Amino acid sequence: MAQKKMTAERVLMAFAGFMVLLSVVLTWYVHPYWLWLTVFVGANLFQSAFTGFCPAMMVIKKLGFKTERQAAQGSL
Repeated sequence: MAQKKMTAERVLMAFAGFMVLLSVVLTWYVHPYWLWLTVFVGANLFQSAFTGFCPAMMVIKKLGFKTERQAAQGSL
């Protein structure tokens, strides 16, 4: 069975999911204001769906992860 490599889009989804879960834990155990982290992550995901701009994606690409398009073209 071939192992699928992580693409930039998958890393971004994993990062966003981790940040939401982290903010829930911090809200529960530390302070309710940590809920604003969830709001920030959700707002960033929402705006990036329309604008295509995501600062986290720029960092992920600089770390060397390839996009789905690059993977499909065989550059992984």
